[in-house]
Amino acid sequence: MKKEKKVWAMTLIAFWWLAPNKINAQQQDSARLLDEVTVTAAKFSKSVGETGKVLLVIDEAQLQRSTGKDLAQVLNEQVGMVVAGANSNPGKDKSIFLQGAAGQYTLILLDGVPVNDPSGTGAAFDIRLLSLEQVERIEILKGSQSTLYGSDAMAGVINIITKKKAKPGMTQTLTYGSFETVKSSTTATGSTDYLGYNLGYTYIKSRGVSEARDTLNRGFDRDGIEQHSFQGNFNLALTPKLSLQPYARYHAFRGEYDQGAFADDPSARYEAQLFNYGLKGTYTVGQGAITLLYAQDRTQRNFISQFPFSGDGRFQHAEVYVNYDLFRSLQVLAGANVQYLKMIDQTLAEPNPSATIISPYASVFVRNLAGFSAEMGARYNDHSQFGRKFTYSLNPSYLINDQVKLFANWGTGFKAPTLTELFGSFGANRDLQPQQSQSAEAGAQWFSGKKATVRAVYFQRRLTNVIVYSSDFRFENMDRQNDRGFEMEGDLRLSNAVQLRAHYAHVRGTVTTRQPDGRDTTFSNLLRRPAHTVGVFASYTYSRLFISANLKTFSQRPDRFFDLNTFSTKSVTLGRYQLLDVYLEYRLKSERVKFFAEVRNLLNQSFEESAGFTTLGRNGNIGVTATL
Repeated sequence: MKKEKKVWAMTLIAFWWLAPNKINAQQQDSARLLDEVTVTAAKFSKSVGETGKVLLVIDEAQLQRSTGKDLAQVLNEQVGMVVAGANSNPGKDKSIFLQGAAGQYTLILLDGVPVNDPSGTGAAFDIRLLSLEQVERIEILKGSQSTLYGSDAMAGVINIITKKKAKPGMTQTLTYGSFETVKSSTTATGSTDYLGYNLGYTYIKSRGVSEARDTLNRGFDRDGIEQHSFQGNFNLALTPKLSLQPYARYHAFRGEYDQGAFADDPSARYEAQLFNYGLKGTYTVGQGAITLLYAQDRTQRNFISQFPFSGDGRFQHAEVYVNYDLFRSLQVLAGANVQYLKMIDQTLAEPNPSATIISPYASVFVRNLAGFSAEMGARYNDHSQFGRKFTYSLNPSYLINDQVKLFANWGTGFKAPTLTELFGSFGANRDLQPQQSQSAEAGAQWFSGKKATVRAVYFQRRLTNVIVYSSDFRFENMDRQNDRGFEMEGDLRLSNAVQLRAHYAHVRGTVTTRQPDGRDTTFSNLLRRPAHTVGVFASYTYSRLFISANLKTFSQRPDRFFDLNTFSTKSVTLGRYQLLDVYLEYRLKSERVKFFAEVRNLLNQSFEESAGFTTLGRNGNIGVTATL
């Protein structure tokens, strides 16, 4: 309890320093923050000051100082995000909870294009397949984004922007850490007058720890992982106005896992492959551009254990959209996409089932009209199985003296039933309707001198037609979900040497479900999601030396696990815990070589992210990056 009070005190102190009335604000400093460009909020470049959407950016500098981490660990550090499994064994599955929503309601994008595994239940993408070393920037857009991005974006989107810079050279990173973890990453870049390329390869291997928690010291075996990731991004400048950007990515992941909570399985292993390729084309026309996107994913998964399972999903996405500046303060976006989903499985009642979604959409943007900006959009969706669905959004904001931004967002969203839910081997139901949402956000953001910003947001999300696996052993649209919460975050650069960030997030959620006797029952249900999370980050730069400390605390949260001894489901409460990570980096004078070291969970906290599964105690890594 004392430790938790100290964390709360540190956070309050941090926000006190970040408060705008404590800073001698200069409008020219604020303008630098307002001019930061995002591509996710509108599908084309837009400054932060012109959008009222709640956007969180993990920039290149932050990612370069996260070399020893994986994608799940970096996401777990952000305000309003919890990734169950981020600090468990490296091969443990990762579940993203954005503002309390289950992982299936957050859409993962690669360079603005959805990635999808149609063979998975819920279709939540497996982020273990993606290598952080090949990522340049991450933009997290919160709230319903179905109007811009279609199905699955009811809680938000995470746009993972891969490395594309083509300045000639080669970069090599080598890392060694706890649990005999080895990581090697190589990037080669180059360019001519017409062609640029960025090629990357990453190899990771770790002996890991036992995935299942060994409370009786029975000698559970270690569950290791091995991963290969390759990516190639190319840029063809065909004319001054026309460019093509083809790409290809291949990720292979092998990991060992256990039978379940508190239960070892020395022979179980998981193998997965993702092959993703596509093309982006851009043609500049007048005060706008025409953009073409095409992508194809093939995801293959094999679970080899007492209960074997395999999945093979195919996903295609084709999209074209136009953005154009009609006037200085009025922009339009219009486009359409087609998605084709297929599951390869000859054993089903309908072999190799598939579905198609056709979606035209349009948005109008008012840009800084005497401080007022807004986006109004609508989307029409035609699904080959359940029919039609319409979504819309409204996002006004008002900027006062380039220092205070007030904003409100309202939007509807939907999630199409997956092929597994419609045609799978267990509980398939072809009459399923899409899950639907209504979400709202309101808040304010302060921009002040010394590159400081503070943002406070309230959000609420209501889901209906929630698909659950019912007591009749089939998928049905049965439940209603109501989530709401509050977030506050601040960022302050006290000087060129010192930076401070702090955040607090609170979320509550209830589900209303229909009982066999026809009555409705409402109860709290945010399993593995803490009601309160607090984070404080501080960094110091001296010449070529960089040091940072990141502290995040998680409150108690409920969980359930299946007890293999009694063959029953048990409810437990997982205890609160704090994670303190320390990072140190030193660059040689030439700036071509840097050495780094990191210690995670410095306090050596004993905790659980999922009941019955092991988490990592104090651990760390050291490494070197050289650029030629």
